[in-house]
Amino acid sequence: MFPEFLSGFQEAAHMFVFLAFELTLLFLLISYGVGILQEYIPPERIQSILSSRGGRGYVIAAMLGAITPFCSCSTIPFLKGLLRARAGFGPMMVFLFSSPLLNPIIIGLFVVTFGLQVTLVYFLIALGVSISAGYVLEKLGFEKYVEPTTYEVPAAKGCSTACADIAPKRENRWVRIWRATWKDFKGVVPYLLAGILVGSAIYGFLPTEFIGKYAGNDNLFAIPVSAIIGIPLYIRAEAVIPLSAALAAKGMSLGAVMALIIGSAGASLTEVILLRSIFKLQMIAAFLIVVIGMAMLAGFVYALTPLGNMGEITLASPSGL
Repeated sequence: MFPEFLSGFQEAAHMFVFLAFELTLLFLLISYGVGILQEYIPPERIQSILSSRGGRGYVIAAMLGAITPFCSCSTIPFLKGLLRARAGFGPMMVFLFSSPLLNPIIIGLFVVTFGLQVTLVYFLIALGVSISAGYVLEKLGFEKYVEPTTYEVPAAKGCSTACADIAPKRENRWVRIWRATWKDFKGVVPYLLAGILVGSAIYGFLPTEFIGKYAGNDNLFAIPVSAIIGIPLYIRAEAVIPLSAALAAKGMSLGAVMALIIGSAGASLTEVILLRSIFKLQMIAAFLIVVIGMAMLAGFVYALTPLGNMGEITLASPSGL
């Protein structure tokens, strides 16, 4: 028994060190690159673009969501700003769905973890469902389910423009981007390390037979269960992807893995509570239906097609480096 435990501990420790180094480096590089991009596309510019109406606005909203590294909860303050700016409701909803699912952090982790082909299919599904959902919700008139108080602009606070005279000297752009990147990293590092720790423990100790029995390719019921349980768990993308890599390496079907990732990254119990201050219950229900439906769609696409055999799960094989 002790030799088995020691062997499992060694595998888990090896995996933890490998994941912690690679994902930390990846997160910092991608975040810094996004910071550079946001220097040229500030939030005010995004609001201006989304305030314009028209069919092209849906695609632009999705693309903007794909370059903004927001998690499901941090999207909410930005969403309030869009509502107050009277942005087009459909494009705004596309941004709400796509931003946490298609941001560069998730896509970068996806490529490294599951390979380019799996990532491309995930991207296309999330993009297509986000655009379709935003269009349908606008055509069905769901804008009426926005709370009227959401449009109220809060009174300005703080010092007057005279404060500008004593403002500190503007620091170098690249240093400022790095400071913002490091601040973001410090905010997510507990979640990142927690996900890596749990994933490493699963990789080292959880019996393969257990995962194969309850969440393997033969159990399609695991897909809707994974899609639903991901929401109350609120596992950030930085944590759920290494965790999912470990589950996949132990035999969890790629369909169930994708459903878990979309369910947990696309929505959360915390986000639903925050959205309640913006939307009425009908809109909350529609939001949850879209996220769960997207998670299940992706899950069944991977489970019922050859795509399920395309995953590379490179992060689950540190010894192969």
